[in-house]
Amino acid sequence: MPGLLRGMARTAAIVGTANAVSHKQQQKYAAQDQAAYAEQQQQYAPAPQAAPAAVDTNTQIAELQQLAALKDQGILTQEEFDAKKKQILGL
Repeated sequence: MPGLLRGMARTAAIVGTANAVSHKQQQKYAAQDQAAYAEQQQQYAPAPQAAPAAVDTNTQIAELQQLAALKDQGILTQEEFDAKKKQILGL
């Protein structure tokens, strides 16, 4: 009878160890799956949109006045003035 109990105890220990190893492997694979899923989500996620810059109208007005002065002095052509004006106004 002692041999039978020893055999059962050994079998129980082996099964317990196998279950622990199986559980660790499952956790490892679950972590790998989660990491792969997160990477995939980042890959296909839309790029974050940059917040539009706050428009400082005083600065825009000052820049447009300087451009107008340059145009009036003949330093800028009408086309150059218009292009820069569109750029300043964000058009």
